[in-house]
Amino acid sequence: MTLEDRILALSNLSGPAGFEEAAAARVREMLSEVMDEVHTDVMGSVVALRRCGKEKAPRLLIDAHIDEIGFVVTGHEEGFLRFAAIGGVDARMLPAAEIRILTEPNIVGVVAATPPHVLEKDESNKAIKIENLFIDVGLTQEEAEKAIPVGTPAVYNAQARVFGEGQICGKALDDRACLAVILEALHRLKDKPLGVDLYVLASTQEELGRRGAKTAAFDIAPDWCIVLDVDHAKTPDSKRHSMRQSGSGCVISVGPNMNRKLTNKAIQLAKDREIPYQIGVEAGDSGTNAAAVQIAREGVATALLGIPVKYMHSPVETLALSDAEAAADLLTALIESITEESADA
Repeated sequence: MTLEDRILALSNLSGPAGFEEAAAARVREMLSEVMDEVHTDVMGSVVALRRCGKEKAPRLLIDAHIDEIGFVVTGHEEGFLRFAAIGGVDARMLPAAEIRILTEPNIVGVVAATPPHVLEKDESNKAIKIENLFIDVGLTQEEAEKAIPVGTPAVYNAQARVFGEGQICGKALDDRACLAVILEALHRLKDKPLGVDLYVLASTQEELGRRGAKTAAFDIAPDWCIVLDVDHAKTPDSKRHSMRQSGSGCVISVGPNMNRKLTNKAIQLAKDREIPYQIGVEAGDSGTNAAAVQIAREGVATALLGIPVKYMHSPVETLALSDAEAAADLLTALIESITEESADA
């Protein structure tokens, strides 16, 4: 399976924050191919371990979150579904969007959208609120209540695809693309000796406050951690100068949330091995699991690598495959470098 294949496959899994079970089951299978032990913790995060064989070996943790933004059904009205957001859903994306309701089997609905012909003059300029929207599933009130109970989760109904020149588009590239990068690195390192006990965390509920990473990092108590998450990529309509450039390589974040020694090691490796990279400045909390892991227990030396993604938290998140490949190259090199240091200690 190629990196591209893994990104496409992981993007198409369904796993909104708090309801990650189906996605976690597939990720467990994929990690079992390259890790010695795999289990699911109380928070639903998938934790995998590859032992190096050394007694009291140092611990290196690699993290990417498995959850995605989504929805949950809160009520029924004339067969339509009322719903609430799970995570940072942009209400502007919703009218006329297809939604996959995670029943068994899944039911696909559409968010009701009032045609412009029947809108009042002032209505077209009003801000859209999720509490005013409904999902049409083509059922009567009785059928909807029976088939789709209150509390049923949902996600965007979007299939990942390749388009343009080396671009991948789909939902949940935040952060499944980074899980794919981790799996790629693990396969490259499969037959190479390690000087550390290598932990991989596919963490849950990042979109709801980094909950899975907090609890897992406390339990694992790593010496180092490399967090992978997506970063905001520039588009012609974006005004912020600080956004990253799609197609320009892996993002290495710098700032108080990241350990300077580990971050500088990543930068030097990228230079030495001619791996395309760009610097992302995070002046405070990075908004990623790095912020949670960094202060676990007595503190963890943490680095943050990223992939620039356009249209974050939409059903058409888009990345350049070359950036994911650069991230895989750098992650592999960084794991090898830490391993070599530990072996010499």
